[in-house]
Amino acid sequence: MKLWCGVITEKVEESRDFYVRLFGCEVIYEGEGGWIALLQLGSSEIGFMKPGLESQARVFRSAYQGQGMWLAVDVADARAEYQRIREMGVPIALELRDEPWGDRHFVVVDPNGIGVDVVQRLQ
Repeated sequence: MKLWCGVITEKVEESRDFYVRLFGCEVIYEGEGGWIALLQLGSSEIGFMKPGLESQARVFRSAYQGQGMWLAVDVADARAEYQRIREMGVPIALELRDEPWGDRHFVVVDPNGIGVDVVQRLQ
């Protein structure tokens, strides 16, 4: 089995570009006309799909509302990633810090308002 996720959004192109630019995701599929983009990072995948598509089941038609979700990207060196992303001019929502449970991380926000936790597990 494999778990992956998708976000229903008007910002398919912006989302694709964000994850490709910041994390080097590979575009594995794009629907003609930009209705969907599927990305891969390692063995993980995420999709972005336009809302209101009649070809999709009703449960997949409403757009994400911008709250109540986060994604995490595990990295080998959070400090290096923090510097690299900061130098790109990307706003940092939570500055780099170490947590008592053993994570070093920082947070950026994607075009949909989703917090992306960039995490290095220290333990």
